[in-house]
Amino acid sequence: MTTSLPTAAPGSTEPVGRTAAASSRAASGTTTSKRRERRLPHTPLHPRPSIPLTLVAGLVLVYTLLPLAWLVINATKDQNGLLDSFGLWFADDTHFWDNIGRTLTYDDGVFVRWLLNTLLYVAAGAGGATVLAVLGGYALATYDFPGRKAVFAVVLGAVAVPGTALAVPTFLMFSNMGLTNTPWAVIIPSLISPFGLYLMWVFAAEAVPTELLEAARIDGSGELRTFFTIALPLLMPGTVTVLLFSMVATWNNYFLPLIMIKDPDWYPLTLGLNAWNAQAQTAGGQAVFDLIITGSLLTIVPIVAVFLLLQRYWQSGLAAGSVKE
Repeated sequence: MTTSLPTAAPGSTEPVGRTAAASSRAASGTTTSKRRERRLPHTPLHPRPSIPLTLVAGLVLVYTLLPLAWLVINATKDQNGLLDSFGLWFADDTHFWDNIGRTLTYDDGVFVRWLLNTLLYVAAGAGGATVLAVLGGYALATYDFPGRKAVFAVVLGAVAVPGTALAVPTFLMFSNMGLTNTPWAVIIPSLISPFGLYLMWVFAAEAVPTELLEAARIDGSGELRTFFTIALPLLMPGTVTVLLFSMVATWNNYFLPLIMIKDPDWYPLTLGLNAWNAQAQTAGGQAVFDLIITGSLLTIVPIVAVFLLLQRYWQSGLAAGSVKE
C-alpha cells in the first residue's frame, strides 16, 4: 500500500513541509485580521471595559443584596436560632412557614391590620399624589398663563425643602384642625408631591406634542376629551414613574405617622414593627425578634412585586426626554 505525498510546485526550490506551514500561517493571519476588522473600536457608545468600575459595581451589588439575603435567611429561624446560629447561614431546622403564620396571627392579627392601614395610606396618598401631579404637570406644560414662571420657582423651592423641616408646622396645623391621630393626618400630607409635579411637568412638555393637541381642538374635541383620549396614554410612562416614587415614599414613611398617630390601630407597618421591636425593651415585654424579621420580609414583598410588574413603564419613563430631536 502506497501513500502519495504532497509535492512542491514545479520550479519551486522550497521543501514541501515548509510550503504547507507558510500557507497555514498565511491563512491564520488572514482570519485574525478579519476578526480585528469586525471588532468594534472603543467609542463612547462602546467603551473599553473598566476594571475599577466593575469592582465598584460589584461592591454596590453586594452592599444591596447582602441585607436582603440576611433577611431571607434569618426569617427561617426561630427565636433561639437567631441567637445560636451564624447570621448569614441557615439553622439546623427551618421555621419559615411557622414564622409567617405566627406573624399574621400574633396579638389577634394586628400585623394584618397594620398591612391594611399601609395599603390605605398608599392607595389614597400615593394614588392621589399621582393624580394631582399628572393634572398639574400637564396643565403647566400645555397652557400658558400669567405667573407660570412664579409657579415653576415655587415648585423648585418646594423640591429643595426637606420633609422633616415641615414636620412641626404640619403637626401644629393638623392639631388645631383636630385631625391628628386619624388617617387623614397621613393621607393629606402625602397628597403633595413637588418632585412628582416637577417630573410630570418636564415629561409632559416632551411627550405630548403641541401640534397633536391643536389638531384635536380643531376637530372639535374638548379639553377633557383631549386629555383622556390623547394626552393621558402618552403620559402613561411618566405617570407610572411618579406612582412608583410616591408608593415607595408612602410605604416607607415613618416620621410622619410617628408624630401624627398615637393609636396602634392606625399604625402603618413601619410603626408597628418598631413597636414590636420596642416591646423587648419594656419591663415584662416579650421579645419577638423572629416575628420582626419575618414581618420585615413580608413588608418588602409587595413593593418589590410592584416594581417588577411595572419595571418596563418605569424604565421608559426615566429615559423619556433624554434625547432632544
